[in-house]
Amino acid sequence: MELSGLPFRIDALHAAYGDGLPAAAVVAEAHRRLAAVADPGIFLDLIPEAALIAAAAALPPFDAAHYPLWGIPVAVKDNIAVAGRPMTAACPAFSHIPAEDAFAVARLRAAGALILGKTNLDQFATGLVGVRTPYPVPRNTADPSRVPGGSSSGSAVAVAHGIAAAAFGTDTAGSGRVPAALNGIVGLKPSVGAVSSRGMLAACRTLDCISVFATSVEDAWAVFRVIAGEDRADPYSRPITWVEPGAVPARLAIPAPGDLHLDDAAGQAAWAAARALLPEVTEAVITPLLDAAKLLYDGPWIAERAAAIGDFAAAHPGALHPVTEAIIGGAGRFTAVDAFRGLYKLAEHRRAAEEFFARVDVLVVPSAPNFPTLAELDADPIGPNARLGTYTNFVNLLDLAALAVPGPKRPDGLPAGITLIGPRGSDASLAALGMTFAARRDAATQETQAA
Repeated sequence: MELSGLPFRIDALHAAYGDGLPAAAVVAEAHRRLAAVADPGIFLDLIPEAALIAAAAALPPFDAAHYPLWGIPVAVKDNIAVAGRPMTAACPAFSHIPAEDAFAVARLRAAGALILGKTNLDQFATGLVGVRTPYPVPRNTADPSRVPGGSSSGSAVAVAHGIAAAAFGTDTAGSGRVPAALNGIVGLKPSVGAVSSRGMLAACRTLDCISVFATSVEDAWAVFRVIAGEDRADPYSRPITWVEPGAVPARLAIPAPGDLHLDDAAGQAAWAAARALLPEVTEAVITPLLDAAKLLYDGPWIAERAAAIGDFAAAHPGALHPVTEAIIGGAGRFTAVDAFRGLYKLAEHRRAAEEFFARVDVLVVPSAPNFPTLAELDADPIGPNARLGTYTNFVNLLDLAALAVPGPKRPDGLPAGITLIGPRGSDASLAALGMTFAARRDAATQETQAA
């Protein structure tokens, strides 16, 4: 079988396995694709091909019903533990070898997945641009002069190139959605706690979640189905009532003109094209939601990031990326009183969000308002990054679920997308709408190509 054209989609791979394709051949093809891409920034640790072939040989007989990710190549962000493999969080001085898999990684293996390796990231998951790493920066798959998006840069790039069928990211401020949008793939950010974060290095432990990258909503959901569930050993595990995607939610809202932030004409055109593919929508003022985002980097949640890595940073002066160090260093200006005041303010924002989502099933927003170049980041390492979080920073703070889905491309050919946001536990509704939107997008693309 010719593998170079085989899409690394779960259905396509399982069909090939059912026809007798050995999993070892997919392992070899994944390594061939990585070599062809020739991007040294994607993986920080690549499991040797021989070891992966041995793991493939150790799989039980092919049975997709009992092993829903049988033979599926998956990449894991390098702030999530994979037993026996180095974990750096993109900080060489932090490197160590975990003895156990993270809870979600263990579930991947139990479902038959093959772990390709550990992917690059903004150091300690602090950033939305994907360039805050001492290692080579992963290249954006559409335009190497643009940022790849972060912090889960390597994971998104691996999936967008078809090297991995799916990948784990993490998401605190948008790290599972921004790199998906900037590389034209799907990013599923679950309800916080729906997937155990045990074995994941915390950024903001009260807000973090493991996210899923894939090329389709169906594949992202298939991985989510495997890894979701209660973990009593994780005090932040909060399982949702499990339902499968069904009816498309009816009450959709988009930002009112005053809350629509898009920085260039190409982005505005892509948003207009995406809006035309949506079911009926209403415009809504979302300023109260956007205001909540200010707490994440302008409030005491910076101190929570310091709680995660502050002791390490103090013991290893000079080990942090300069931008990471500057951000974490800002934690000292907040007191315990500030932390409680922040919690009070967040409670007010969450009540406003509850009232908003009592009237609206899904909020649909552009995934990113800008698409920075590497040169722009060199000139200003903070501003463009902060701008990327416009429609993402508030989501975890307000205990919401989100799904980033590619939309029609911008007129300049760069990827663009939308993000579907709903209340905690709305994950299945978001997936149903995401699948419908993707089908309409594909049909529109085919009509355009046929014309």
